[in-house]
Amino acid sequence: MKLLLDHCVHRRFVRALPTHEVRTAAEMRWDALKNGQLLAAAASAEFDAIITVDKNFRHQQNLATLPLTVIELDVPDTRLPTLLAIAANVEEALRHVSRFRFLSIHTDGRIETLGERA
Repeated sequence: MKLLLDHCVHRRFVRALPTHEVRTAAEMRWDALKNGQLLAAAASAEFDAIITVDKNFRHQQNLATLPLTVIELDVPDTRLPTLLAIAANVEEALRHVSRFRFLSIHTDGRIETLGERA
């Protein structure tokens, strides 16, 4: 699966997803893009999903028209150990990318899904 890590996700989190093609926004030279622009660029580059800790995606974007799946990591901080603690849950959530437009992974392992695709 082709995944994009948003600016706010620790770049070394890439290593937690070794079976996927993972790029960072910085690596793609998309550092300056805002959420909507970033989604459009990622969709144009044929990413399957974007992984973010930005809780504004859910409220700023129309979930029904998202061009790719947004995976929100609902964590208390963005330190690498915090992110690594839910890496297995991210793998589980990735199984649902084709079915939902938005997935939120909570620190307790719970996966919240929104925007089921038709």
